[in-house]
Amino acid sequence: MGKITSKLSSAAHEDQEKEPILAQDTPEEDKIVPYVSINANDVGYLPYVEIKSRGSIACPTCHGTGRIPKEQRKELVALIPYSDQRLQPRRTKQYVSLAVVLCLLISFLAIFFLFPRSIVVTHAGLNSSVVTFAAASSSINLSTTNVLNVSNRNFHGIGVTRLDVEVLLVAVVIGKSSTSNVTTVGPLGNSQIYYTVNSTITDNSTFNICTWTKIKVHNVLLHIQGTLTCSYLGHSEQLSFEGYQYVDCRSNTTVPHSLHQLPP
Repeated sequence: MGKITSKLSSAAHEDQEKEPILAQDTPEEDKIVPYVSINANDVGYLPYVEIKSRGSIACPTCHGTGRIPKEQRKELVALIPYSDQRLQPRRTKQYVSLAVVLCLLISFLAIFFLFPRSIVVTHAGLNSSVVTFAAASSSINLSTTNVLNVSNRNFHGIGVTRLDVEVLLVAVVIGKSSTSNVTTVGPLGNSQIYYTVNSTITDNSTFNICTWTKIKVHNVLLHIQGTLTCSYLGHSEQLSFEGYQYVDCRSNTTVPHSLHQLPP
């Protein structure tokens, strides 16, 4: 019996000698905790394992399951692996390039069609006139109807909101006229504006020229000048014009005659 007890004690002693003196317990934070990606079942995506390191811990929000608790969905965010397919949408570059090209094209077209272009106003001449005499005051009353040509070179319509005209005889204003809300001109369109100005000539020399029968030519040179106010796209613009025309002051009435026509 003594020999058997001695052998058992010696065997136990040898086992104790093989055990490490310091216990090497692995901390909870250094244990390997595997957790699977959300797309772990997708083809080409494999479950991944957290690397064992003293500075790494298990996923604090998904607890190794790849999902977060419903009761904490407003507080926690699940971690998504960098290789997740949702982080690499298809044709991203194509969609971004197409959006940029469309924006540039729309901007170019808007600038091209909305960019302000010139509006041309020209004095076309006299359409008709009515002449009366006042012998007591040695004055001549003229009622002339003139024509303006308006050419719109914009790709949008314009509105002619006001027309102001002065008639001068040798630098003396003998008549004025103002008209509001005249007309509208369509895109790339042309229009003619007829306006009438009543003038009074009180010059004795002009009165004698117009009433003296021995003189065969009874023309009076009038200077027409004015401004045309146009509005478009919330913008207002004033255009000036002027012209000269002869009026036969001997005849009681000058019938309408041919004028400079607008280009087709």
